[in-house]
Amino acid sequence: MIRQKFIWALWVLCFLCIRVEARDAAERVRPDKLIEYKKIQEGDPLKLHVFQPSQVKGEVPCMVFFFGGGWAVGSPVQFYQQADEFRKRGLVTICAEYRVAKKHKVRPDACVEDAKSAIRWVRKHAGQLGIDGNKVIAAGGSAGGHLAACTAFVRGFEAEGEDLAISSKPNYLVLYNPVLDTTELGYGVEKVKELRQKLSPVHQVVEGGPPTIVMHGKADETVPFENAERFSKVMKEKGNSCTLVPYVGAAHGFFNSPMFRKKANLEYYKSTIEETAEFLDREGLLKP
Repeated sequence: MIRQKFIWALWVLCFLCIRVEARDAAERVRPDKLIEYKKIQEGDPLKLHVFQPSQVKGEVPCMVFFFGGGWAVGSPVQFYQQADEFRKRGLVTICAEYRVAKKHKVRPDACVEDAKSAIRWVRKHAGQLGIDGNKVIAAGGSAGGHLAACTAFVRGFEAEGEDLAISSKPNYLVLYNPVLDTTELGYGVEKVKELRQKLSPVHQVVEGGPPTIVMHGKADETVPFENAERFSKVMKEKGNSCTLVPYVGAAHGFFNSPMFRKKANLEYYKSTIEETAEFLDREGLLKP
């Protein structure tokens, strides 16, 4: 009982810290607009936090970020600085809300459903957003990286009433220490339970997957680096393009921006931005 209370207290403290850091970050960088993309029974409609590039003509790529937090807590503000960076490089960038356990009392499969809904909504409204619907990049960190990967590989978990003729699969993946194995060999098995393999991207990889970059710390004690290595190996075995960038000595969450997390490692952050930019440039997604 004491151990359970202690763990719960740590979760509460973590949640409060995230809220304070998210509030401070939001005061420095703001999206251009918020757009509702999905109504839910558990609360207010889910929104997309949209950052638009300036002085760009024609349709541009779109990068959708999913925040981390163990599918339990978190905020779209986590990726505001990254969204601002790539908005300046000519992309429409979006930080997506999705349901989480603490606020909405849902399991990770509902988070996956929301991520798919977000990608589908973005593609359906490409004209409204000024984007190329064939150049949608799903990105995320930790549990958010899991959601991004699930939109590409996990079958099913589509929201009722949505137009399934519009694909919820992204054209590219950018993943920061993502959860890629939800079995006993990875992270989150106690949360996904009987869905451990169905929601495990490494177990669902098929040929024809999107070009992917994975950035992962070798000192990550939350999500094993081995999971990223194995995912990259399976991707290549299936004929997919996957670039794994290891960070020696980096722990979980190393990619966070100093705007979101005051004690973030600035060098790690800058490196992940440049690795992401180089990947997007190789794929022809950045403006000249």
